[in-house]
Amino acid sequence: EAAVRAELGESGAVFIKQTEQRGTGDAVMAAREALHDADSTLLVLSGDVPLVRHDTLGALVQQHRTHRGYGAACTLLSVRLDDPSGYGRIIRDNENRFERIVEQKDATPEERQVNEINAGIYCFETRILFPALARVQPANAQGEFYLTDVPGILRADGADVSVFLHADAREVSGINTRVELAEFERILRLRTLRRLMLDGGVTIIDPTHTYISPEAKIGNDTIIYPGVSIEGSTVIGEGCEIRSGTRITNSRIGGGVYIRDHCVITDSEIADHCIVGPFAHLRMKSQLEEQAMVGNFVEMKKSRLGRKSKSMHLTYLGDATIGDGTNIGAGTITCNYDGKNKHSTIIEDGVKIGSDTMLVAPVRVGAGSITGAGSVVTKDIPPDTLVAGVPATVKKRLNNPPPVAPSEPPGDNHASGTLPS
Repeated sequence: EAAVRAELGESGAVFIKQTEQRGTGDAVMAAREALHDADSTLLVLSGDVPLVRHDTLGALVQQHRTHRGYGAACTLLSVRLDDPSGYGRIIRDNENRFERIVEQKDATPEERQVNEINAGIYCFETRILFPALARVQPANAQGEFYLTDVPGILRADGADVSVFLHADAREVSGINTRVELAEFERILRLRTLRRLMLDGGVTIIDPTHTYISPEAKIGNDTIIYPGVSIEGSTVIGEGCEIRSGTRITNSRIGGGVYIRDHCVITDSEIADHCIVGPFAHLRMKSQLEEQAMVGNFVEMKKSRLGRKSKSMHLTYLGDATIGDGTNIGAGTITCNYDGKNKHSTIIEDGVKIGSDTMLVAPVRVGAGSITGAGSVVTKDIPPDTLVAGVPATVKKRLNNPPPVAPSEPPGDNHASGTLPS
């Protein structure tokens, strides 16, 4: 129940709880008060038919409203199965009109040979449905009332009951085992990939080994390599390249971004023309500004890497804000946790952080400064200053601060692009 509310709660859905589990008929009757005696068409479907398409439901409603020129009291969806065992059969009269639904346990040997089964999806006119539901008798000792009795009651009363015979039985099948769950997920995944390739201009090299969430949006001319997983409401721009083994969750990726193999990106934002990985980890609202580069075994948590800045090797950036044109040397660590609280590190524009520098937060490194290899920085560094040592001390003032990185975008053949709407 909690998962359903979380998924549909923001869509304006009204939730009605069946207080006692007394069958499908009782479940529909529980909605009567919420409908306020509305005179309208009610669509009823099971909660475990994830493959059913919008177009199929639309065709069902259309047939219901136009049956014999004036509409039906009830229209139910049926399919034919090679093996209908366990399903309720659709029984028709001599004129091929619907007569009733008979369950497997109640069917005669002749009726069990019928291969047209009830799929459990219905359209009803509410003014007719609820009076008929009130006449349904308990089906067993548990006092359960079954919705499947209603079409037969309506037909016996002389009302028109229509049957929408659907060609694809798999589409309206339910899930009863973990094997079926995995198979249905595979079908839904391939639907998503097919839509992205045909309608979105996305290249997916190996659809069999690629997972993309139905909620994800991916821009034209982006290339997805095998083994990539794109989850949640991720948005990826045009002209990107996502290499094998990468997982991206609820993140926003700009245009012309190159993500190398085996990266993990969660709840983060990457601007245009960035390069990430291989084996990089971005999480918890991390940000890369335009043309930034993050390389091998770099982890970012709640951090921002400025425009044209680089952190290419073996680095942890936690709770850090890094300006433009800055280079973070291999082995750098922002020591953001004092055993009780997290603290921030600020590195301004044009800074060069030497390899194996430890930045003990809270600390600020001024623009144009340099730290020597192996420095342990425990105090703020003024702009244009060289520091080194353990702890780091000022060695000299710099007359010529390091230049900002060149203006051309990193890498070749990564076209600029826009994010899909």
